[in-house]
Amino acid sequence: MYVIIVYDIKVERVNKVKGFLRKHLYWIQNSVFEGEVTKSELEEIKTGLLDIINKNEDSVIIYRFRTDDAFTRKVLGVEKAPIDGIL
Repeated sequence: MYVIIVYDIKVERVNKVKGFLRKHLYWIQNSVFEGEVTKSELEEIKTGLLDIINKNEDSVIIYRFRTDDAFTRKVLGVEKAPIDGIL
């Protein structure tokens, strides 16, 4: 499945979240990651994020798509982190 993860995290945890997500997904923009994962990889990502974030202060949103054909991605302006060949 294809996922897009966006987050709003307190400053003191941003680098931990970003570093963790870089191991699993492609960094697209500040606070945005995306990529292809299996169900077990997604569970590992969710568990890892729950270990890092404070559920009372932070917010993480995960958008899931069955395939990358299920949505269209269009960038307006500068592509900050090109991921040629993924979509």
